[in-house]
Amino acid sequence: MGLYDRDYMRDDATPAVVFRRPVSGTTLLLILNAAVFVGQAVIYGYPPNFRGGPPLALQVDELLRGYVWQLLTYQFLHGGLVHLLLNCWGIYMFGRDVEAGLGRPRFLLLYFASGVVGGLLQMLFSLGLRGHFGASVVGASAGLFGLIGAFATMHPSRVITLLLFFVLPISLKARTMLLISGALAIFGILFPGDHIAHAAHLGGMLAGMVFIRQWHRRWGFWPGEAPPPVAPRRPASPPAPAAADDDFIESQINPILDKIAREGIGSLTARERKILEEARHRMGK
Repeated sequence: MGLYDRDYMRDDATPAVVFRRPVSGTTLLLILNAAVFVGQAVIYGYPPNFRGGPPLALQVDELLRGYVWQLLTYQFLHGGLVHLLLNCWGIYMFGRDVEAGLGRPRFLLLYFASGVVGGLLQMLFSLGLRGHFGASVVGASAGLFGLIGAFATMHPSRVITLLLFFVLPISLKARTMLLISGALAIFGILFPGDHIAHAAHLGGMLAGMVFIRQWHRRWGFWPGEAPPPVAPRRPASPPAPAAADDDFIESQINPILDKIAREGIGSLTARERKILEEARHRMGK
């Protein structure tokens, strides 16, 4: 029996190595939001009563007492199934393009940073207008609006189709959608009362825009674009011989060479030897 006839020497005895593609950041956010929604129904009930359980919803008084984790945990809680589905739909719609341009780590950083900035802005308004902004804040909306701000900054002229009132399809450019979203957020801040965290939306949107603009300022291209080509470095050309070299050879070297031919190298003076050494040095460059 030959060596390669043995079972343990055959290629098919080697287990195959399977490389699994990691879960995208967009998919991860959708899974986490859905899983937390199930968990919150167990902890807070349904409809949820966020004041009757662990302090995970964002609330200004608790934040001032040092409950800083609420700036993260509130982003995964939702007031109801429709609230969850709308946010997940938006994350799916805009998150894929933003993640494709930024990569998963920076995409998640943008999303959570937008949520934190939006939460802080909402809490800032809550300090001055507790009657209108003092309620607990929950939802992924600030992070979602960060993705909207990033998407519109990356692709301002891209046409997207939205369902107005979930029925009527309308198409508009991303920059137009951003302007409308910003105007609605500002209107909601100036005229509160609909129990929507408009300041969180505005803060998240601004954070997403700033994130992408800082990327462009640092790298010189927008996320998702090919980086500008780098011009190859041209090799340094050797220095051109001095114009005086020919004159030097004609006036100094040739007479010395003639002397060597006539009288031998031993007849050279120290000065003549120095001239020959200089000529050898020039020729060697």
